[in-house]
Amino acid sequence: MKTLSKGIDKDKVKIISELKNEPEWMTKFRLDSYDVFESKKMPSWGPDININLDDITYYKKVFEDVKNNWDKIDSNVKETFEEIGLRKAEEDYLGGMHVQYESEGLYSNMLKELKDKNIIFLDTDTALKEYPDLFKKYFGKLVKSDDNKFAALNSAVWSGGTFIYVPPHTKLDRPLQSYFRIDSKDMGQFERTLIIVDDDSELHYIEGCTAPTYSSDSLHAAVVEIYVGKNSKCRYTTIQNWSNNVYNLVTKRALVDDYGTMEWVDGNIGSKLTMKYPACVLKGDYSKGSCTTIALADENQIQDTGAKMIHLGKYTKSNILSKSIGRNGGNASYRGLVKITKKAIHSSANVKCDTILLDEKSKSDTFPTNICENKTSTLEHEATVSKIDPNELFYLMTRGLDENKATELLIMGFVDAFREELPLEYAVELNQLLKGEVIKECKR
Repeated sequence: MKTLSKGIDKDKVKIISELKNEPEWMTKFRLDSYDVFESKKMPSWGPDININLDDITYYKKVFEDVKNNWDKIDSNVKETFEEIGLRKAEEDYLGGMHVQYESEGLYSNMLKELKDKNIIFLDTDTALKEYPDLFKKYFGKLVKSDDNKFAALNSAVWSGGTFIYVPPHTKLDRPLQSYFRIDSKDMGQFERTLIIVDDDSELHYIEGCTAPTYSSDSLHAAVVEIYVGKNSKCRYTTIQNWSNNVYNLVTKRALVDDYGTMEWVDGNIGSKLTMKYPACVLKGDYSKGSCTTIALADENQIQDTGAKMIHLGKYTKSNILSKSIGRNGGNASYRGLVKITKKAIHSSANVKCDTILLDEKSKSDTFPTNICENKTSTLEHEATVSKIDPNELFYLMTRGLDENKATELLIMGFVDAFREELPLEYAVELNQLLKGEVIKECKR
């Protein structure tokens, strides 16, 4: 096991790079990023981030190498993942899987039929070594280290993550998945995900995240960069169920070329504070971007989520659908940006934010920034905040349902648009999560 002491400085950044045997350019990238991190202030907008960064462990490697055989994984760790159905999902449904434990990859494997298509699916550290030219061409170009303080921190101390390259004219019939687990107290996880879907290709990627609950805070500050080629499509599905001591501060961005499509499907069930706004930069003409999100905010929990859509190309389209649930005084807010630039003529954007509050203490706000710089484009925004409709509840109860079942049915109907975007296995998992976290509250 290799673990750095708590806190971060330039010497520790160098040590991380040395432990990974990285090329000189990556070491320099890390050190330059650390300087940016030091110079950047905490975000001046949004919720307060009250985490002591000196109390975080920035690197912990538990196992020496990445396994491609599930049976060779440590039995205690394997049991943890099997309890949540991870192994069964790989066997029954997925084309390939990557698992990260703390700072490094633990397991990586994919079906032979995908290898035969020359698809690259590796942990990011291995990809840097095995495909250095391809890696350097795209890494850090879309989310630069000066984007925000936590992107800079990730750039300095990143470890693990997923690298995917889909060659031209290639479609995957089954999704790829990565699963990220923080298992230690005061731990920081800083994976770096880089996905390239080349021209006329298609990919569905699924990401899951969990952590046990501790009395002190942990930090998850990831960076995701996605390149969608001409006539290509990428769907990125996230279901995060971090424990309520995790600060989840993530930067996700996709660049979409002509006639390309990028779809974000983003579920936020856990964490103490989430600040996450998946973005599409619609560079190409006729490109499309969408983001469908659900956020559940419980007691002492803030879900500050949304999306960003930047229209650069002509005839581009974007759609944002945000569903939020607040209970026990939780705060579930939408924050987003839609910008249709002057040259993005004949473009259209639609934003719809719906929130349901299950008690008087919960809160929801909408913070939209909508900009349209030309007269041939349209931009629409709609927001609603509501409670369980007593008339609808009464109607269902007159049809033979008790109050709990009627409430459950209404809440499931509220999030139905999100569930429809999930593969069947994950829609079932989300149902169980929501029933466990929301429905039980309605029974009190």
